[in-house]
Amino acid sequence: MDVQTMLRTAVILLAVTALGGLLMAGMRFSGRPHPPTLITMVHGLLAASGLTLVLYVAFTAGLPGSGWIGLVLLLAAVLGGLVLNLRYHWERLELPIPLILGHAAAAAIGLVVLALAVWTKAG
Repeated sequence: MDVQTMLRTAVILLAVTALGGLLMAGMRFSGRPHPPTLITMVHGLLAASGLTLVLYVAFTAGLPGSGWIGLVLLLAAVLGGLVLNLRYHWERLELPIPLILGHAAAAAIGLVVLALAVWTKAG
């Protein structure tokens, strides 16, 4: 698989991950303290899959343009997701909305920056 295909696959995986994140955020904003575990696990698995592809390309072939900025933002989102999962969801505590919003903002901006870098490089 060539570099562009891997990066585009990663962006698509991360976009599907974002849809799951929107679903979970909607659940939390509607009053549920936390989403079902199955959804959180699939969300994390998809995010890890996409991020693994990006990291592989980054360290073997390099990222185009501002792709590194997108990667750093996505890694920040990973940290927020780990805190949400391990500190709050795992302990069955109510997920804090400010942390959800920070996690979502870092992930969304990182995804957009990465997608622009990937799709504008090859046209």
